[in-house]
Amino acid sequence: MNLPNDAMLLRIFIGESDRWHSQPLYEALVLKARELHLAGATVLRGPMSFGKSSRVHIAKILRLSEDLPIVIEIVDTQDKIDAFLPILDEMMSGGLVTLEPVKVIHYRATEKPMS
Repeated sequence: MNLPNDAMLLRIFIGESDRWHSQPLYEALVLKARELHLAGATVLRGPMSFGKSSRVHIAKILRLSEDLPIVIEIVDTQDKIDAFLPILDEMMSGGLVTLEPVKVIHYRATEKPMS
């Protein structure tokens, strides 16, 4: 798969405890993106956040939050991201979604050395 230099970055902010049916939402979203052949997705877990409710979520040794922030980043063409947005809307009940243009510099699979 080739990815043009001009692409879009979809960034999804949710909580670790968010679910799609019985599955973690972040997992369901990444698997759906893969199923739709989007170029790639990465899940990042944050140690601290707050959002619309202003409730602080934090990871500390003595106070383990069960709802730490999760950020999912997906990069692909405008058309493929636009096709994913209605699916995303159906799967999310809360959170934040942003979209921004990005310049793709490098998109290649790692080549494994021959044995």
